[in-house]
Amino acid sequence: MTKQTDGGYASLSPDASGYYPYSEDDRAVWRTLFTRQMGALQGVMVDSYLDGIRVLGLNADAVPQVVDIDKRLNGLTGAGVEGVPALIAPTRFLNLLSDRKFPVATFLRRREHMDYIEEPDLFHEVFGHCPLLTNSPYCDFIERFGQQAQKLGKGYSWHMFRLFWFTVEFGLIHTKDGVRAYGAGIGSSPAEAENAMNGHAEIRDFDLMDVLRTPYRIDIVQPVYFAIESFEALTMALDQDLAALIDQAKALGDHTPLFDQAA
Repeated sequence: MTKQTDGGYASLSPDASGYYPYSEDDRAVWRTLFTRQMGALQGVMVDSYLDGIRVLGLNADAVPQVVDIDKRLNGLTGAGVEGVPALIAPTRFLNLLSDRKFPVATFLRRREHMDYIEEPDLFHEVFGHCPLLTNSPYCDFIERFGQQAQKLGKGYSWHMFRLFWFTVEFGLIHTKDGVRAYGAGIGSSPAEAENAMNGHAEIRDFDLMDVLRTPYRIDIVQPVYFAIESFEALTMALDQDLAALIDQAKALGDHTPLFDQAA
């Protein structure tokens, strides 16, 4: 049984053991994406991300299976993943994060969408998000984010997802070797990796109020990124009175966008 995603992709159903029936064409697409991106990430991604790719056993030859990644993560950091059709309701998304689990869309993009697909697919989810789930301090942030966003409720969700966007999706981090990326949107996109690390965009030190007031667009390379000091410091940022900070951000208003607002 299959189900259409919003983008017209048919999502697969797993067998009784939880394995998805990827085709030979899926394997070829994965191989191309994996090989291309691995060649673009040296000196771009933080070491713990690249270590995570190795620890999870990700490689060009096999489309990864959610059940295998989930088992490996459980043993490493107590984190996990759950297969989902495509985009899911915010409530379910936050429930999973609060349980230290990450949703993974199980369909793989087609060749005509090799460079960009609006919906998150298996490559973005596994290659982009899963490597850092081998890092316990990062998992602590994911879990706490889900719990705090649930607690705050719908009236604060837009600003909380700005925080998610500029960290989990497009975050940078200061290291002894300079600024490196950890965000999944950078790790899974050649264009974003090149944009983030080659002086094409503004890089700001992470400041929660600044993040909360910064608008973004999903269909362009990002004009601004925020660099954290550590994953531990990022988690500590959630210890602040987030409701009060978001209320203040709303009162102050958004920063002027660094992009054309016309889609």
